[in-house]
Amino acid sequence: MTYMKELIRTNDPVLLMTLKTRLESEGIDSLVFDTHASIIEGSISAIPRRVMVIDDDFEQAFGILQKMENGIEND
Repeated sequence: MTYMKELIRTNDPVLLMTLKTRLESEGIDSLVFDTHASIIEGSISAIPRRVMVIDDDFEQAFGILQKMENGIEND
């Protein structure tokens, strides 16, 4: 059985899109959870969206996220 793990929880749509694109470019599939709930609650940002990855890809995905947060683009 394949499990998913939460990579990040955020209300930043630019970060979500950029992260999904970077993960995809590295061959890592990801899903964004809570999108509809976040949209319905409006602009108060009470419900952040979660980026989920397959447990086996988590370490690589987390490394990509850390590089993005630190402004490092290449290995």
